Amino acid sequence: MEKKSVKSSESSVSDIFNLLVETSEKEKRKRREELLSPLGIKEFFVDGSITIDKRTCKGVECKLCIKACPTNALFWRATGEVGITEELCIYCGACVLNCIVDDCIKIVRRRENGETERFSTPRAFTMLENAINAKKRHERIKAIFPTAEEYLKLYKPQMT
Repeated sequence: MEKKSVKSSESSVSDIFNLLVETSEKEKRKRREELLSPLGIKEFFVDGSITIDKRTCKGVECKLCIKACPTNALFWRATGEVGITEELCIYCGACVLNCIVDDCIKIVRRRENGETERFSTPRAFTMLENAINAKKRHERIKAIFPTAEEYLKLYKPQMT
């Protein structure tokens, strides 16, 4: 009997923990929506993360990532480092494209379909975007044009 009470208390603890996690995530999403709605920016990613390597960042010499950020998520700290406001970052990759140092800014983002994308160089970002666009073009072509079997079913009687 004591084992059952221990299990039920463990499950209630885990339920409370899960409830707290869900509540904090909802609050983060609500805060994020409040901050981004005046900017009129559409989010394409469910979540993500951005990190800046302080050892390789040129900081004051560069400033390109801060100027490129569409949401002003990157800013100058009093210490001369680039700071990140995670709630404003939409993981667009503009900072990575404009950074003069490879692997300085790293972005990991997750799309609604569950695909995770990682990049930290302009080349990797460009290749990722090219692959996404190629996939979209291929899907549009498949939707418009029939397959070889469908084509033969439609036009084979006319060919003979």
